Amino acid sequence: MKQCWRWFGPDDPIALHDLHQVGVQGIVTALHHIPPGTAWDKQSIAVRQNLLATAGYQWDVVESLPVSEAIKTQSADMSVHLAAYKSSLQALADRGIQVVCYNFMPILDWTRTSLRAPQSHGGTAMLFDLTDFAVFDLHILNRDNAAQDYSEHTRDAALSRFQDMTDQAKVTLQHNVTAGLPGSNDQWSVEDVRALLGTYKDITPDHLRANLIDFLAEVAPFAQDLGLRLCCHPDDPPFSLLGLPRVMSSTDDYGKVLKAVDLPSNGATLCTGSLGVAADFDGAGFVQRHGARIHFVHLRNTKRIAGSDLEKPDFYEAAHLEGDTDMVGTIRALVQEQRRRISEGRVDWQIPMRPDHGQELLSDLGGHSTPGYPLIGRLRGLAELRGILAACA
Repeated sequence: MKQCWRWFGPDDPIALHDLHQVGVQGIVTALHHIPPGTAWDKQSIAVRQNLLATAGYQWDVVESLPVSEAIKTQSADMSVHLAAYKSSLQALADRGIQVVCYNFMPILDWTRTSLRAPQSHGGTAMLFDLTDFAVFDLHILNRDNAAQDYSEHTRDAALSRFQDMTDQAKVTLQHNVTAGLPGSNDQWSVEDVRALLGTYKDITPDHLRANLIDFLAEVAPFAQDLGLRLCCHPDDPPFSLLGLPRVMSSTDDYGKVLKAVDLPSNGATLCTGSLGVAADFDGAGFVQRHGARIHFVHLRNTKRIAGSDLEKPDFYEAAHLEGDTDMVGTIRALVQEQRRRISEGRVDWQIPMRPDHGQELLSDLGGHSTPGYPLIGRLRGLAELRGILAACA
């Protein structure tokens, strides 16, 4: 597997040239400053490529080329945004980039309630706590009919916690829940979230899945002709939040979408951390079922917290080999998939991967690291993953 690293562009606190010391082989990045629904142009792509090339790297994976809310909901601007998306794909293909990751999560991207939860070893990790999320949903956002999505126990706990919170704690929770990716344009206000929720009022999971399939029916054949590989990232976490539908939360969900648009260009991003929050997730089983269509891999681990809701569990970002996902078994299956591809003569036999969401350790601490993307925590993760890869070779 090609050992890559997510880099958020010129404002990323981690310098590109330092990554050679880490053993990074390729870069995953995006033009986060360009809003969803706006086309990427070849010149902007070339500027980023030249920046990477100066540091001795190439642009291996686009993460992400965002799908706009208009496309997800099939609202008024959908046709314009679809044209912009295809224009972006054309520009990326013209510049020789072949792997494009995206997601189809409504409104919010990955969601955590704490970005720096203290760990017993002295470091920190991102955390999802359902009671804290209910505080945001019920008492900060004040979403209509939100109470029906929580048990009486969770509602009572959320009210008690909200009443004990300082004003600053409420502001921090709101920021954590609505935090976008570094350098991106998707940091929402409470008013933004309320307005966007209205656009999903009549959209069921089946409806959203149909919209995803419609999107892929339009762009996947175009990508196929360009020699591109699209790969959808799973929902994070893999269950409904804010009453919104989720349609890429399980191995079966991927099966439905990959079968509906049955082209090699329509593929999967296997994120072991996102899918692994579900108790029934089997990483090796996902590879065995969908391996031929896996174009990109996020290797990270999460740990469910004992005693939490079985359907919507509390969890934290664990060290890469210490969570609920069988990382060794998953990587072994991915290595076997690569061997299968070599035997078939596939030019895309080598699957790009990256260590995802490391804990903050040592010099990461102090609030200067990008939440979820610290240097030392990901370095540790990459070293551990590299060890498994060596053992499976």
